[in-house]
Amino acid sequence: MKGLTGKTAIVTGASSGIGQAIAIRLGAEGCHVVINYRSDAEGAETTAQQAQQGAKAAGHDIQTLTVQADVSQEADIQHLFEQATHAWGHVDIVINNAGIQIEASSHQVSTDDFDKVINVNLRGAYLCSREAIQQFLRQSKPGVIINVSSVHEVIPRPQYISYAMSKGGMGNLTRTLALEYAQAGIRVNAIAPGATETPINENWVDDPQKEAEINRHIPLGRPGTPEEMAAATAFLVSDEATYITGQTLYIDGGLTLYADFREPWSA
Repeated sequence: MKGLTGKTAIVTGASSGIGQAIAIRLGAEGCHVVINYRSDAEGAETTAQQAQQGAKAAGHDIQTLTVQADVSQEADIQHLFEQATHAWGHVDIVINNAGIQIEASSHQVSTDDFDKVINVNLRGAYLCSREAIQQFLRQSKPGVIINVSSVHEVIPRPQYISYAMSKGGMGNLTRTLALEYAQAGIRVNAIAPGATETPINENWVDDPQKEAEINRHIPLGRPGTPEEMAAATAFLVSDEATYITGQTLYIDGGLTLYADFREPWSA
């Protein structure tokens, strides 16, 4: 992708899944990558190694840095950015990927569980974005923010009320920041994955019967891969996408087309 060589990118929640794939892809595109993790240090090191390998195969000389930080904690976020700027002096790209989900009937969700999901998924994305924008303005060099949202930004998700609310909020976080800071040259976009083969979805990834049921609702007939989400992210942060801001790109195999309406069951 155009314009990524030598850039510094922070990827939150990059020890597995989509975040890991994004960090690896950005490394292959020539970015120095800060790999954030909360508890999986081994996974973060794997991400770093694979990013280095991918970069070398593509002819790039990059550096990686793994940083432990809980994005629901403001002090941890500040530490994360301090480590990045100490290593490279600037930050160009921030990927707000860290996220969790807790299943429960909406009338039975505990306040602690509700707050936990909102604090990581939405508050954490805002705090990282705020820190990023402050950094971009200080260095007088526009940067790019990508929020990793979900098709549940627009599709209701029963028994995951806090997750659905967090992703709905992320949509307006993306649009609001994009509008507010466009004149400074800062771009803010989001990707919204559909069903994707990641550890967070292990309850159906390893169950052929459950996966077949999920595939029935997807027009393209299969789940996505983390690498497909990473490819779209690399495009959005590159100079190929300099006229795109405030958008959510749904990467969902057509899931948001509502496959159950393929047959005209209603007039």
